[in-house]
Parts: sequence; structure tokens; C-alpha cells
Amino acid sequence: MTEAILALVPVYGLALLTLSTFFSCLALPVPSSLIMLAAGGFAAAGDLVLWKVWATSLIGAITGDQMGYIIGRHAARYLKEGTLAPRHAALLARAEAKLHQNAAAAVFFSRWLVSPLGPYVNFAGGAAGVDWRGFTRAGAAGEMIWVTLYVGLGAAFADDIVALAAMLGNASGLLAALAVMGALGLWLRAALRQRGHG
Repeated sequence: MTEAILALVPVYGLALLTLSTFFSCLALPVPSSLIMLAAGGFAAAGDLVLWKVWATSLIGAITGDQMGYIIGRHAARYLKEGTLAPRHAALLARAEAKLHQNAAAAVFFSRWLVSPLGPYVNFAGGAAGVDWRGFTRAGAAGEMIWVTLYVGLGAAFADDIVALAAMLGNASGLLAALAVMGALGLWLRAALRQRGHG
């Protein structure tokens, strides 16, 4: 399957890059990191233009982030208009407050350091009504790092893209799992404290 994906890059080039980064930011299972690595490799070989690879990847990613934010915003309206149980409404309010406190850092780091969480931060940011300008600034800065990292590594290590993709995917997945475990640990600690006071 990896070889089939890599074969599409020189054929569909920039359009494939834009669409893959866009859809990956909406939590669709698109191997955008692998495609960016491959495109970087093809740019190093002269088959694609490096700055165009970088720019179209970035445009797709930022547009996908914005779409995820909008979807979250509309989903929140639907949820709030519906009948949420008081307990769920209180939980949603606490989650929104927590996200507002750490929104810039959550958005920035979820673009590149723990990128598997990025789409969900997009949805949550929109649902929580995080300031759109702050969301966009933090998201764009993080996406610049993500795109530069993958396209640059693809150009630098063009001879061994598949091994590099596997290594980066494993590292990113591990960091995302650790972030989720940390968040669950904090949630569990807060729940135990609340139960102790109750």
C-alpha cells in the first residue's frame, strides 16, 4: 500500500498534497505525513519544486484546521440547543474552561509534536468557542513546523522515505499516547479529589 501511495505523488503532485493535508486535519485516515515526505524526496530529485510542495502542504493543513474549527463550532451549537443532562452540561463547561486556559499551547503542539491529536483539538477548539484569531495564529505556526519538518526530512533523506516515515509515525504515535495518558491521569486525579470533597 505504501508503494501505491508513493507512486501517486509524482502523478498528482501538488493537488494530492493539498488534499491529503486538508483531510488529515479533519481526522480522516490519510497518510499526509508520508505524502509530504515523498513529495520532499521528489523535490530533491527535481521532479517537484520544493517551495511549491511546502506552500501547498501548508495551505491544505491550515484550511483543514479552519474547517475542523468550523465543524466544532456548529456541532457545539447543536449540542447546546439539544437537551444535555445537567451533569454532562457541567462536564462540557469544565472542559471548555480548561481548553480556554491552554488553547494556544494545545493548538500549537497538536499541529506537530502530537499531531495525531490535532484534528480533535480543531473540533474541540471550535466547540469551546476558542478565540478564532488566536486559534489561527497558533495553528498556522504549528503547521509551519509540521510541514517544514516532513517536507525537509523527505528532501534530506529521499533515499529511504519508507523507513523514515515508519520511524516518525511511531514517535508521533508514542507522544500522542503519552499526552492522552497524561490528560487522563490529570482528569482521574481531579475526579478523585472531587469525590473526596463530596
